[in-house]
Parts: sequence; C-alpha cells; structure tokens
Amino acid sequence: MEGDFIKINKWLLPLSALYGAGVWVRNLLFDTNVLKSRSFSVPVISIGNITVGGSGKTPHVEYLTKLLQDKVKVAVLSRGYKRKSKGYKLANAKTEMLEIGDEPYQMLKKFPKVNIAVDANRCHGIDMIMTSPETRDTQVVLLDDAFQHRYVKPGINILLVDYHRLIIYDKLLPAGRLREPKEGKNRADIVIVTKCPDDLRPMDYRVLQRAMNLFPYQKLFFTTIHQKPLTPLFPEGRTIDTEAPLPNVLLLTGIASPEQMIRDLTPHCKSIIPMHFPDHHQFTASDAEAINMQYKMMAKPAIIITTEKDGTRLENNKVLSKEVRQAMYIQPIEIQFLLDDGDKFNETILNYVQQNTRNSSMA
Repeated sequence: MEGDFIKINKWLLPLSALYGAGVWVRNLLFDTNVLKSRSFSVPVISIGNITVGGSGKTPHVEYLTKLLQDKVKVAVLSRGYKRKSKGYKLANAKTEMLEIGDEPYQMLKKFPKVNIAVDANRCHGIDMIMTSPETRDTQVVLLDDAFQHRYVKPGINILLVDYHRLIIYDKLLPAGRLREPKEGKNRADIVIVTKCPDDLRPMDYRVLQRAMNLFPYQKLFFTTIHQKPLTPLFPEGRTIDTEAPLPNVLLLTGIASPEQMIRDLTPHCKSIIPMHFPDHHQFTASDAEAINMQYKMMAKPAIIITTEKDGTRLENNKVLSKEVRQAMYIQPIEIQFLLDDGDKFNETILNYVQQNTRNSSMA
C-alpha cells in the first residue's frame, strides 16, 4: 500500500523542527527574490524529488532522453554524486565512472550520442554547455536531481514522489526523509507518483489524487517499474532462461531503497538473500571477498542479481571470483505510465520543447 516503507524516528522530531526552520528561511529568500533564480534561453527540464533516497530519478531521466534524443540535441546535467573530479566535466567515450559518478556513467553507456555533463553548480554547468564548442548546439537541458537547486528556474519542474514513501505521510530530516516540507511540491509543474503497483484500482487513483492535493495548474501522472530480462554483467556470464523460474538469488545492492526489488523478485525465485550496501557504495576488495564468500555458501544453483547502477561500480572489481562473475546479472528497468497517460505526458514535454527551442527540427 502507499506509504508502506515510511519509518519515522519520533525522538528526532525536535531536530526536524530546527532543520525545517532553516529550509523555510532558504525558501523564503528565493520566494522574495533575495536569492535569485536564473532562467535560461535554452529549454530546461528539471527532474527531482524532495526526499532522501531513490524515487526513480534515473529511469525517468532515461525516459525523457529516449523521448527527445532523436528530435533535438539533448544534454543531461547531473551533480555527479561521489565522483572524484571537481567542477564542470563533460563526459566522453574515455571517461571513467569515478570521474563523473555512477548514474551519469550509466547514462553515458546507454546514450553515447547524448552529451552527459556534471557540475555541482548547475547554473555554471548550463553556461558551460551553452558556450563550449562541443555542446553549444544543445537545444534541451535535462537537470538530474535538481528540485532543491533553486538557483536554476527550469521551464518544466518535474517532482517524483515514491508511492511507498508518499511525502504526505513523511517527516522532515532527520526524523523522516523529507529534504523540505511537503508544501515544496507546489513548485512542481508535473508530479509523478513512481513505483506504483501495476494493478492499482480506480479507487486507489482517486485516493492518491485527493491526498496529493495539487493545484489546478499541476499535472499528475503515475508510473510503474517494468523489469526487463536479466543480462550478464561480465562477458563470461552464463546465459539464463528468461522463461524459467529463478533459482536461489543473492540480491546485491548499493542503492537507497532495495525493498521494492526484494518484493518484486521474491515471488519469482526459490529463495532470496539480500546483501545490501549504502547508496552509491564503492565496492572494495574486502567487499568483493565478502560477496565471494556469501555466494560460495549458497545452495546451488544460484545466481547474483544487482542493479544497473551497482553494475557500473562492480564491473572493474578484480577481486570477484570466477564463479561470481559467471553468476552475476544486472536487472535493467524502465518506467511505464499507468492509465495510458504516456502519450499525454509526452505531448506535454514535446509541446514545451517545440515552443521554446529555436532552430530545432521540431520547431
């Protein structure tokens, strides 16, 4: 059910009140133009959330990239969380994961013809994209995880809300996982409730619509996660029968919210052993040894399943055993719109881009 993954640490609520006061002051400074938000001549679409942890940003950015890449020149700008480089960096075919971070690297591998850049200062990053010789013909900028980065005023602001962690039930950090009060949703042009079960009833949609309490100008959509066939992470990986039930599974994750993967996989495998690391975790030699040992102790046949994002941080680990490498698969995912609203969402995005893009094939 909605909100079922929320846990509130009530004893931390006084600290949440102090944190909330600081966030309120910051938002007030932006709302009163003491702190300035910049608009840009290029269309800018921001995708983000107001909670800590995964809400499905990467698959939604990928969806937008697929929608636009054959129509206009797209650049994706991310912060590059936990990367080893500093400042602005434009990725290329020789860029390594540690230079830009795992999520931008995943995007780079999937969309080699799309410009992928990182910069913690999003205004500076957009300026660099629009002035650098390699990227100045960019016609749309997708801002990854920038809902709180209010120094940029996007043309479309998309807020993602996890169905299992609805912001209306959550509390501010550190008692809950909200980065700002739920009223922050009022800045969104589009709100997407993500990770929904694909069997929601009409009554469930109506309950969610009332609960989100959006303004008339805001558009509400619902998406679910579609799991694509497992693919081997390493070249020596064995092929797998996608039609047969899964054997024993070691679920290896370094993401914020592995609960949904556990729930989705459990009915389809003989048994499942979760092995969870912190979000964006850089797997060390000792981690690899622990993975080797855990897999060795499992009843066979057994496979290892991990996420695409974790795969980018595991693919160059030299300590993983031959058996582990042969048994490790990534679980690709993509989003699907519910209520047959995909065309409506696409039309909203394409109309905005067409109306605001100069010299584009769409225009």
